[in-house]
Amino acid sequence: MHIRFDVPADPGYPGRVAVALSSVRLRKYGYIGVSLVVVGAIGFAVSRGLARGEQISSLWMAIVVGGLLSMLYSPWVRWRARRRSSRYAVEGAYDITDDNIMMRSGSESGGIAWDGVDQVRDTPEFWIVYVGRVPATVIPRGLMSAEDAETLRAYMADRGLL
Repeated sequence: MHIRFDVPADPGYPGRVAVALSSVRLRKYGYIGVSLVVVGAIGFAVSRGLARGEQISSLWMAIVVGGLLSMLYSPWVRWRARRRSSRYAVEGAYDITDDNIMMRSGSESGGIAWDGVDQVRDTPEFWIVYVGRVPATVIPRGLMSAEDAETLRAYMADRGLL
């Protein structure tokens, strides 16, 4: 297998990559936030019925506010990543073989050996490549031909990565 395709200097592309990679890492903050809001709301409701509830109701409200801030953290980080990374639009290329994934962006290049890849997750626009538990890079399906995308999908499925 040998798949090669170019990445145009699209100002929106680095932002989409940053959002795809950060959404994986930031998902836990949303779960924590929802949990804090639920616990805080229940605690606030119960404390209103107690005789000394006025003394601890501010604690429960602080937990609710902390949960809301935790839920808003992920969209804020994605917005900042999209805004900052739009300045990094340079042409690049991918060269994918049976042995590794080589990426070139501007004057820099790097690669990941397939032997080091533990899993690949499917998103609507990208395949997110994991090395260990860390999302290492993305492979944009929309920039390669349909035949190449199907070939790569079959290769990753044969290796048990998808």
